[in-house]
Amino acid sequence: MAVTVKSEKQIALMREAGRLLAITHEELHKALKPGMTTLDIDRLGEEIIRDFGCVPNFKNYNGFPASICVSINDEVVHGIPTDKRVLKEGDIVSLDAGLIYKGYHSDAARTWGVGEISAEAQRLIDVTRESFFKGISFAKEGNHLHEISAAIQDYVEGNGFSVVRDLVGHGIGTHLHEDPEIPNFRTKGRGIRLMAGMTLAIEPMVNAGTWEVAYEDDDWTVVTDDGSLSAHYENTILVTKDGCEILTLR
Repeated sequence: MAVTVKSEKQIALMREAGRLLAITHEELHKALKPGMTTLDIDRLGEEIIRDFGCVPNFKNYNGFPASICVSINDEVVHGIPTDKRVLKEGDIVSLDAGLIYKGYHSDAARTWGVGEISAEAQRLIDVTRESFFKGISFAKEGNHLHEISAAIQDYVEGNGFSVVRDLVGHGIGTHLHEDPEIPNFRTKGRGIRLMAGMTLAIEPMVNAGTWEVAYEDDDWTVVTDDGSLSAHYENTILVTKDGCEILTLR
């Protein structure tokens, strides 16, 4: 699959897909509280998405059994919702979600604290979010893709955290995952030259300890290898001539 440059009509559809996903995340954040199960979060997210007349694009994607990936504390991504996992005061929870609007995908992730959390947990969340913005400062026509990657890694490691290497961002459009792959770390090559009209999902995944990860027995849930906390921040963006537009943030 080649990297696609979207037309104005396609961009308009992706803007709406992004806007609706931004609202979904806002509503999920408002609902988060101790005592909720991860299945409660999944059901609410799917209800919101379907009420918009959209389809949750994660559900049954490569066999994933839910609409929202709900990952707690040392879980990096792809946590499977269940009525057995209950949010507790002091947890941090990463919500990764996406939807399809008239054939076009959006994808975004947020990490939130549940009730009062530690100062270090909050710093991890803040650094992860800010690393996204450091990265996308290079997302404009004429720059190279891996300038985004390097900026993310430099900011994260400059703050004493580590960037997951086993998972990367991606292009997005009529498919949830399109070319190109977008690392959150430096690579030998500079990557493709960015063009206006490209749509990308930029998603730093940041660990408080080692960057190394492991997979749980469900073959989906990715956890930090050393049990340290992990945070995730993602938006779908549109590359423009002068910079980028964040499609999944209001």
